[in-house]
Amino acid sequence: MNTVRNLLRFFLFSSIACMVLLVLQRSPCPCCDVVPAHEELTLGTNGTRAVDPSLKKLGMAEGKLPEVLRRAAMEDKTIIMTFTNEAFAAPGSLMDLFLESFRTGVRTEPLLKHLVIVAADAKAFERCQKVHPLCYALPVDGANFTSEQLFMARDYLDMMWRRNRFQAQVLELGYSFVFTDVDIVWFRNPLLRIPVGVDFAMSCDMYHGDNPYDLNKRANGGFVYAKASARTVAFYAGWYEARKAYPGKNEQDLFDKLKRELSARHDVAAQFVDTAYLGGFCERGKRRDFHKLCTFHANCLVGLKTKLEKLRSVLDEWKQFKAGNGTALTD
Repeated sequence: MNTVRNLLRFFLFSSIACMVLLVLQRSPCPCCDVVPAHEELTLGTNGTRAVDPSLKKLGMAEGKLPEVLRRAAMEDKTIIMTFTNEAFAAPGSLMDLFLESFRTGVRTEPLLKHLVIVAADAKAFERCQKVHPLCYALPVDGANFTSEQLFMARDYLDMMWRRNRFQAQVLELGYSFVFTDVDIVWFRNPLLRIPVGVDFAMSCDMYHGDNPYDLNKRANGGFVYAKASARTVAFYAGWYEARKAYPGKNEQDLFDKLKRELSARHDVAAQFVDTAYLGGFCERGKRRDFHKLCTFHANCLVGLKTKLEKLRSVLDEWKQFKAGNGTALTD
């Protein structure tokens, strides 16, 4: 009998010891799929997650971006975002005009709570914090983007590709986005002009024909919509990787060159939005129809002063139109 008791005690204590060892070796949350908030997520074709090393090289791996995106997100996890620097964020400059347009548009003011302003330098971030609740300071690894960037200059290209990678980072964190240049004024919600089934939509300089899925149009990266999915993450990864084969091209021109190939390879439904809704100065002879326009872009203009003057004139014209139409205005 004693022998049996001793054997039972031995097996009982051995079992307890093994259980303790297993508990000590397990992770604090063995069933949780937890990724630190500062790591960027890449959804592969099989849905797995991995940190994108190219984002870390760009200095985007730190900060509180996930929290900013969470606060800004709509119910379907869509955010609106724009980029600015010291020159564009200065008092009386483009950022002020941009924000003013939201307050004078048709039901656009509530969209401000979903807008993230990404600042490329400390002065722009400081100014943003004074005028808007959702600001994010983009780590730039010592690069200087404070002044107006000359089109296609080295710093300009660097900034455009950083912007491209930031857009990808937002997708990787699980958020869809509307990206808008800060030299765009808003009159209505442009999301209402983008079909639910679209993965990626972009503005164009000129629109012709009646098929938005016809990609035979010149792209303009000033307005971009992207739906968060494994497809769009892969689409952006391919877009960024392709720059190595085409040095000296900005992200817009490279997209124009590879748009059909990228869309087909990653099964992304891409389209251009009609300039009747996303207008701009490139179509100089086209009459502005404020009954339809959602946004208006200071594209095809050179110089901050010129953009400000021309865009202010358009916004004033919109205000006069709105005052004369009152309750007749619709989305």
